[in-house]
Amino acid sequence: MNILIVSATEFEVKPLCEYLGISQVLPDMNISDNPIGDHEVKVLITGIGMVNTAFSMGRYSNTLYDLVLNVGVCGAFDRLIKLGDVVEITEDVLSELGAEDGDAFLTYDKLNLPGDYQFKSHLSRSFAQIDALKKVKGITVNTVHGNEISINKVKTLFKADVESMEGAAFFASIGSAQNNYTQIRAVSNYVEKRDKSKWQMSLAISNLNNFLIDFVKGL
Repeated sequence: MNILIVSATEFEVKPLCEYLGISQVLPDMNISDNPIGDHEVKVLITGIGMVNTAFSMGRYSNTLYDLVLNVGVCGAFDRLIKLGDVVEITEDVLSELGAEDGDAFLTYDKLNLPGDYQFKSHLSRSFAQIDALKKVKGITVNTVHGNEISINKVKTLFKADVESMEGAAFFASIGSAQNNYTQIRAVSNYVEKRDKSKWQMSLAISNLNNFLIDFVKGL
């Protein structure tokens, strides 16, 4: 298999890169020095946010992969999801794409314009470890939420479980170019008034990379 793992930052996948023998991780395409059997694993570091993700994905969209994973951390709206949990985001929405109408926000589908703002993962084959993950819905944002009023509005509008800064852009940019792609993230914090003392970033990154390394080992 030819596998591409896409992450916004190096630190979110550093343990995986060490396992793959990638000693110097660049903000670009990184190729494993330690082939996993007959499989080739590449790691693409895109930079944070939708624009960086879409641009980086576009640069490398001419290669067909057997599996593409967008991985990283995320914030959770759903308090039933524990900090550190690894989840599969099977639906994602560009939640900021729309228009203001006084105090109301019109989602993109209300504007009668062409194009998509909602996206889904696509796996044409089964992967046991991915199948076992909790399936959630995400939103993708330029500005992570930290205000109770805006949090309540977006929860009402989209009923999302998690948010990230890249997921929907990953889905949008990959489109029909690949047959197997999905998004896997670990929850580092709850979406609430910003308080980094409550975050579990180290736990999330550890759990995410443990999952990814086990997944690669099991190929």
